[in-house]
Amino acid sequence: MFRKPKRKLYALIFVLPTFAAFCIGFIYPFINGIRLSFFDFKVITKVKDFVGFDNYVKAFQNESFVRSIWYTALFVVVNVVLINLIAFFVAYALTIGIRGSNMYRTVFFMPNLIGGIVLGFIWKKIFGAILVHFGTTLTTNAGWGFWGLVILMCWQQAGYMMIIYIAGFQSVPSDLYEAAKIDGANKRQLLTNVTLPMMMPSITICTFLTLTNSFKLYDQNLVLTGGQPIVDGIPQTELIAHNIVRHYENMKTTAIGQAEGIIFFLIVVVVSLVQLWLTRRKEVQA
Repeated sequence: MFRKPKRKLYALIFVLPTFAAFCIGFIYPFINGIRLSFFDFKVITKVKDFVGFDNYVKAFQNESFVRSIWYTALFVVVNVVLINLIAFFVAYALTIGIRGSNMYRTVFFMPNLIGGIVLGFIWKKIFGAILVHFGTTLTTNAGWGFWGLVILMCWQQAGYMMIIYIAGFQSVPSDLYEAAKIDGANKRQLLTNVTLPMMMPSITICTFLTLTNSFKLYDQNLVLTGGQPIVDGIPQTELIAHNIVRHYENMKTTAIGQAEGIIFFLIVVVVSLVQLWLTRRKEVQA
């Protein structure tokens, strides 16, 4: 048996490689990124003059970036609501004892295993074959581009959220259902007064995951529409992540793209914290 001090030493030795990788791969780039957003530069090895908040001002003066913020906000709201509704009711249906429920769980979960780029190409072909009969495409019609992204994300994410909701349903104590039935509760009352309050931890997790995944969406947006159509030089179906990468890759707007990345980070953090605070308030103990 090792003495306590030696055990602590071994723990530090095992933690050190992971902690070092985390600092090198995340902490340092993040802090350096904040610093760079206050400078004018084209490549990070040739940082020029300190410009303060000028990059941030220029970011909000950029019409395409402002539009991408509102477009992403609308996309996130629609996406979070639809994915969680679909996942919740599919999970509910698969926990009431229907035949072949295990097979359905596997089938619904499988789209989540497909990578974003591949998924984008698959759905681009599907939508292209369908929309050709209507004389339009995803890249010429902004409305279809928006709903194409929503459908793609629902198809990919709903199965994963379904698994979390199934675990939530199975964790609800059966005693609560029995007590509610003795009091005369019907199925609707069981769902609204027993199931939903006890499912709030799962709802919190799924809402947080869909919220952050929707904000960070890039691969599918790049492949499915690429921000097109473009009207007056402004992409109509461009999410924030795609907008930031496009500006960062342009040598003329690299510094502005860096500032946009910090703004994006702050938006996601604030919205996520508000969401967690609102949903956790409604959680109850079993």
